[in-house]
Amino acid sequence: MIEKQCKFVLMVSMLIQWAHVQGYGITFGDAYATSGHKEHSFHYNRLAIDLNLFRDGKYLETTEEHAPLGHYWESLGGTWGGRWSDGNHYSYGEGRRYGT
Repeated sequence: MIEKQCKFVLMVSMLIQWAHVQGYGITFGDAYATSGHKEHSFHYNRLAIDLNLFRDGKYLETTEEHAPLGHYWESLGGTWGGRWSDGNHYSYGEGRRYGT
């Protein structure tokens, strides 16, 4: 598990840096959690994070607004929650692969 968690953190750092270069600001939402998510949530295993996205001081909350980050995240090997209408959710380790 620790190997996946370390890789996930590295991937999140790459996503944040990429988003910054693209002109986005990011703050953290839920990362590690012990409750409040669906059963078997990857948040419980430190393999998921919800990110708050901003551009020009405006909060971007729709799945569509997260799509550029989601597609980049998938290119890194992650799973993007935008595939099930949870656009600010980024996780790793489910074994899912989606085309972009």
